[in-house]
Amino acid sequence: MNPMLQTIAPEKLTDNVFDLVGKDWMLITAGDLQKYNTMTASWGGFGILWGKKVCFCVVRPSRYTYQFMEASDRFTLSFFPEQYREALNFCGSKSGRDVDKAAATGLTPVAGAGGLVYFDQARLVMECAKLYYQDLDPAHFLDPGIEKNYQGRDYHRMYIGEITRCLLKEAE
Repeated sequence: MNPMLQTIAPEKLTDNVFDLVGKDWMLITAGDLQKYNTMTASWGGFGILWGKKVCFCVVRPSRYTYQFMEASDRFTLSFFPEQYREALNFCGSKSGRDVDKAAATGLTPVAGAGGLVYFDQARLVMECAKLYYQDLDPAHFLDPGIEKNYQGRDYHRMYIGEITRCLLKEAE
């Protein structure tokens, strides 16, 4: 039997957030079940801003997911058990313009609150409402080494989202 996702207060999570984002990775997803896109990300973070529990993630304008993030007021972050590493690699290296990532990886999209899309195989999902965005400006890089991440000068757009619901898969 597949364990169910249960709503949990974000502050009750016991995961190391540095591992969640930088080591485990996540799928950023925007749109609805009729039309959405997802991409793997290993940059982002969590905290408190404006008295709200928030996350931030970054998406390059060249990514197909960017147009979905721009068109939507909401997005999800999905985190998976290690056995889905190959699927995450695929979703980070292929474009949704060219391939149905869910079909190619076997991930099952499901509708969350308000039609948000996440994946049945996720062990942790954060449903988020966009609060703010900002294009990264290289004139503000205080460490010149940051520029090496932008060989094509394709600077990310940062999105800050309020975590409106957090879902955690109950232990098996």
